[in-house]
Amino acid sequence: MSIREQDLNLTVMIEPKKVNITINNIPLQVDENLTVLLAARQAGFDIPTLCYLKDINEIAACRLCVVEAEINGRPMRNLPASCALKVEEGMSIKTNTSKIRKAVKQNLELILANHNRDCLTCNRNGSCELQTLCEQRGIDVVSITGEKREAKIDNLSWSIVRDTSKCILCGRCVNTCKKVQGLGVLDFVGRGFHSEVAPAFDYSMRDVNCIYCGQCIEACPVAALREKSNIEQVFDAIDDPTIHVVVQAAPSVRAAIGEEFGVKMGTPTTGKMTAALRRLGFDRVFDTNFSADLTIMEEANELISRVLNGGKLPLITSCSPGWVKFCEMYYPDFLENLSTCKSPQQMMGAMIKTYYAKQHNIDPKSILSVSVMPCTSKKSEANRPEMQVDGLRDVDVSLTTRELADMIRAAGIDFNNLPDEKPDPLMGDYTGAGVIFGATGGVMEAALRTAADILTGTDVQDIEYHAVRDLRGVKEASVVLPINGVDTEIKIAVAHTVLHASKVLDAVRNGEKEYHFIEVMACPGGCVHGGGQPIVSAKDRLTLNPHALRAQALYTEDESQMLRKSHHNPEIIKIYKDFLGEPNSELSHKLLHTHYYQRGYYPQDKKEEVLEL
Repeated sequence: MSIREQDLNLTVMIEPKKVNITINNIPLQVDENLTVLLAARQAGFDIPTLCYLKDINEIAACRLCVVEAEINGRPMRNLPASCALKVEEGMSIKTNTSKIRKAVKQNLELILANHNRDCLTCNRNGSCELQTLCEQRGIDVVSITGEKREAKIDNLSWSIVRDTSKCILCGRCVNTCKKVQGLGVLDFVGRGFHSEVAPAFDYSMRDVNCIYCGQCIEACPVAALREKSNIEQVFDAIDDPTIHVVVQAAPSVRAAIGEEFGVKMGTPTTGKMTAALRRLGFDRVFDTNFSADLTIMEEANELISRVLNGGKLPLITSCSPGWVKFCEMYYPDFLENLSTCKSPQQMMGAMIKTYYAKQHNIDPKSILSVSVMPCTSKKSEANRPEMQVDGLRDVDVSLTTRELADMIRAAGIDFNNLPDEKPDPLMGDYTGAGVIFGATGGVMEAALRTAADILTGTDVQDIEYHAVRDLRGVKEASVVLPINGVDTEIKIAVAHTVLHASKVLDAVRNGEKEYHFIEVMACPGGCVHGGGQPIVSAKDRLTLNPHALRAQALYTEDESQMLRKSHHNPEIIKIYKDFLGEPNSELSHKLLHTHYYQRGYYPQDKKEEVLEL
C-alpha cells in the first residue's frame, strides 16, 4: 500500500561563500555564515561554552567562549563572545592566550560563587557541564565569596523539580521552552542580583501552562531542573514481600539506555535492558511494545469506525501526555477529536491489574505497577485522576530512563556484560509496529499497517511508510484505502513538538487544511528525545543527532522482527479471544479508553508556596 507525500517544499541549495581567516595562526577557508565558535570547532579547537545551544540559545550570557580577534590587523575591543561573532574576511582569532585563560577562569569562579556546589550529592555529578569545565580549567578553589541569591525548590508537580540554588541563569531552558515548544513557561524574573528563572507570578510549575515534556531538563547544563525521583519508592516495594512489583519498559528506553553505560548512541539494547530489570528484582518484566500493539488495535479500529460512520474527524493521537495537556489548555475545541485510547503506558497498567492478575490469581491491590519511560510527563499522566479503573490506578509509579540507569548502577549490575533476555510471556511479545512508537511518525505508520489490512482484507506487503519518518516539524501525506467500497484518499499529518502541532491545528481550525488522521508527539523527534532520556551535552549535540540515531535504533529493531503488524501479535490475538472480546468492545472501553477535559492555567486561588532552602 503506497503512501503519497505532499508539500515537500523542495529548495535549491546554494553553496555558501567562503572567507579566509586564521585561528591560532592556522590559515582556514570557512563558510561566511559561521560563527567563530563553530569555525574553531570545525578546525579542532574546542572553545568552552555553557549557555550556548545551537539555534536555540546564542545569547553570549556566560562569557566563557571569549576570544581575541583582529580584522585585517585591527584588534577588536575587549574579548568578544565567539558564539555570537560571525567570521569575516581577514579575521585572525586566538582561542588560548593568557588573557583568555584568565578571563574564562574568572567568569567560571563568578558563576561558582553563587552556585550550590554540593556536587557529590547532585544527580548531575559526572554529567554536569559546569563541573566538566571546572575540571578542564583546573579550578580547585573559588576565591570569590559574597552573598548568595535566595534559593528555592519547587517540587510540587509530579514530574519536574526546579532548584534555584543550582541555576546559573544561562537561559537555555527559557529559550528551549519558547523556541522549541512555543510555550514560554519559564523566563527571567527579578532584577540584577535577585534575577532568577521561574514561571510567571512565582507560581509552581505545577500550576502553570507546563506540559512536563522535560525539554528544559534536557537543555539545562547543571541540575537546576530535574525529574522528580521515585527510585527509593520502587526499591522499597521490591524489598517488600507483600507487594508484587510488575514493570514495563517503553520502546524508546531500549534505544537510549545504553548511552548511560558507554554504548554508542543509536545502539538498541533491548535484551540487556530486560535482563537488568529482571536482576533488579521485579516480579514480572513486561514490554510496553506489547501495549503499543494493543493501542494500535484500539486506535486503528477507532479511526476506521469514525471514517466509516461519519465520526468526528480528524482523529488525533492521544499517547503523548504532554500533547494531551497542551490540547486541553490551548485547543479545547479539538478535545472531541482526540482518540479516546489511553497511552500504551496506561493500557499496560490496566491489563496488569486485570488480565494479568486474573491469569495468575493475584490480588490486584497487592500489585505495584511500574513503568520505565523516556518521558517526564508520563509521571503526571500516571497520576491523572481518570487513569484508574474501579479505584485501582493503572500505573502506580513511572520512572525515567535516567532513573532506571541510576537503579542499575546502585544495584551493582554490570549492564554491558548482561546476556540478552526476553520479557516474560503473556504481555511481553510484540511486533515491529510496537517498536516504532517511539519515533515521530511511528504511531501513524503502525496504525496504517493495521488499518490497511483491515480495510483491504489482505495482508499488505508494502508496509514501510517512509513519508512520515523524517524530522521535519510537520509532515503531510495521503494513502488511498477502500472506504465503503470506494477508493478514498486518506489525508494524514504528523507533527512533533507542540509548537508544530499548533500550526497544524490552526490550519485545520481556519479551514486551510483537511485531514483524517493526525499524529502529535510533544517532544522533538518523538519519545526518542523525551525529557527522561540520557542527557546529551550542548557540545555533543553539534556532532550527534540523538533524534535520528535513536529513531534508527527503533527502525532497525522493527526490520529485524518476524512480525511487523500489531494485529499479527499472537499475544494480542489471545488477549482479545480470552478477555477483551474485540477492539472497542465494552470491556475495552472500560479498561483502555478515557476522555479529557478543558483546563486552564495560572489559577486564581491561593497558590501553595515553594520550599525555601
